Amino acid sequence: MKLLIKNGILVTPEGETKADLLIKDGKISKIAEQIQENCKIIDVSGKHVLPGLIDIHVHLREPGFESKEDIQSGSAAAVKGGVTQVCCMPNTNPVCDNAVVVNYILNRAKEVNLCKVHPIGSITKGEQGETLSDIGKMKAAGAVALSDDGKSVMNSYIMRLAMEYANGFGLKCLCHCEDANLADGGVVNEGFNSTVTGLKGSPRAAEDIMIAREIALSESLDIPVHICHVSTCSGVEIIRSAKARGVKVTAETCPHYFILTDDIITSFDTFTKVNPPLRERRDVEEIIRGLQDGTLDCIVTDHAPHSLKDKQAEYDLAAFGISGLETSLALGYTYLVKTGKLTLSALVEKMSAAPAKILGLEGGELKVGAPADITVADFAKSYVIDGGKFVSKGKNTPFNGFCVNGVVEYTIVDGEIKYCNK
Repeated sequence: MKLLIKNGILVTPEGETKADLLIKDGKISKIAEQIQENCKIIDVSGKHVLPGLIDIHVHLREPGFESKEDIQSGSAAAVKGGVTQVCCMPNTNPVCDNAVVVNYILNRAKEVNLCKVHPIGSITKGEQGETLSDIGKMKAAGAVALSDDGKSVMNSYIMRLAMEYANGFGLKCLCHCEDANLADGGVVNEGFNSTVTGLKGSPRAAEDIMIAREIALSESLDIPVHICHVSTCSGVEIIRSAKARGVKVTAETCPHYFILTDDIITSFDTFTKVNPPLRERRDVEEIIRGLQDGTLDCIVTDHAPHSLKDKQAEYDLAAFGISGLETSLALGYTYLVKTGKLTLSALVEKMSAAPAKILGLEGGELKVGAPADITVADFAKSYVIDGGKFVSKGKNTPFNGFCVNGVVEYTIVDGEIKYCNK
């Protein structure tokens, strides 16, 4: 099996280079200015060739919540968005807290055969925060990390045990940081707009306290930890300070946290309801600085699809979450690269190489011998986001009507074309 990508602009850590790329038997076989080969050829003149995007924070909902999303629809959304690998969170039904569910997810992903799907096991059984899950068995079955995403493990002793035990199996804990007692059922950021709307606010401190705790545990145990979906300016500062001390902490954020502010909640549109909540302009600005200086290692989507009935409710009662797999690359390019805040190479590194490094996944780079997981994008093309046209079952995006640049033309996984924009 051979495939030749001709006349592309390859994006590497060093910058952008015009070159051809030959794929053979699922691997990148050759990269050169000109390649002649008798095989299927894709001419991508004027378009950028990227290492396939890797999203380490995705909710695929299956098993148990297939009305919101399933592995088929979620994988289709991924490849449409140029994402070749996803790591799916364990808050399914049943919770992914054992080897049986890990195996189920992997088998379904093989049947679907679109993007690569890596299960994340829960830290605690049933995500109840009380008893550790079967970590060793989940690792043996194929889990790549642990998380109780959607909840923090409130018991610090249990969290310590989890980090120690996970580390023994070569796994990281991916931590949703929210002091549930302090958040106290808040649905938006505590501040001016929560007061204006009358919606219950959740303070920054609810996130920051748990970020600080996970870092304190990591530092005292000398064990790596990963902080999920950072949304606060103060959280960025806590992580920045920890990294300066040499703490083994990595962190992620999402497009909605470097683009949107909580001004948008005054519409009472439940598509703006996400956890952690959208914050203020100073938070957005610090999130961007964190991406620029490396405090925030990677960009993920926290893809959280819901059926319309889950969102068509009073703001207090509607489900948290944004459907993001199909828009993340275009949003990143439009709001970070076009605005001069990041280079395209830096954006791609945060959406591919860095996530791969954090979880030890194969991929994330364009080099001979690497897996042929490749995204071809046309950044000269613009379009208007319309959630109603998502292939994901989740149409819940606050970016409806936003004009963005960056259309995915091809998504290639292990040398096979899984998506073509035709």
